[in-house]
Amino acid sequence: MDDASPHDVTALLLSWSAGDRDAPARLMPLVYEELRRLARGYLRRERADHTLQPTALVNEAYLRVVDQTRVSWENRAQFFGLAARLMRNVLVDHARERAAQKRGGDGDHQAPRLSLDETRVRIEERAAELVALDEALKSLAEFDERKSRVVEMRFFGGLSVEETAAALGVSDKTVMREWRVAKMWLHRELSGEDDEADGR
Repeated sequence: MDDASPHDVTALLLSWSAGDRDAPARLMPLVYEELRRLARGYLRRERADHTLQPTALVNEAYLRVVDQTRVSWENRAQFFGLAARLMRNVLVDHARERAAQKRGGDGDHQAPRLSLDETRVRIEERAAELVALDEALKSLAEFDERKSRVVEMRFFGGLSVEETAAALGVSDKTVMREWRVAKMWLHRELSGEDDEADGR
């Protein structure tokens, strides 16, 4: 995934699990560029003026990784899988915060709507979409944790099929199958097709 040897990253992760307090600081330079690539990959799908930049997203996600106290590190694939999950959390928290600011504005928040500011509307739509996707993934995880993790790693983390398979300890074919089924389920969930059918 990056220029660092997988052995170097895994060795530091194992040291971290064994209680080496300096391991996280030594690990960061080895994984930083890969984390930036993942962050850029996701933010590329966001609006152009997103207030979170790749560096800020990486730093916040890494701080959350360091705060993990119950992880028994095994390898770099596991590390990047968790990083993908935490990037998702950062992005969703950011979207929720923006939505809350919009709702609790200065009281005359309808004025910008009258100007038909398409950029503003699109920003609000993207935040709402991200929160809705997060809620749908939580629902999916209740009955199929692995499919939820596949979407999380591929969509939020930008991991390839091979990287996702390594992180989950399954085959590439399994990831492709789970990805395909999960996307269909999420489309149905987010479009509300079942609700519409029930209402007919």
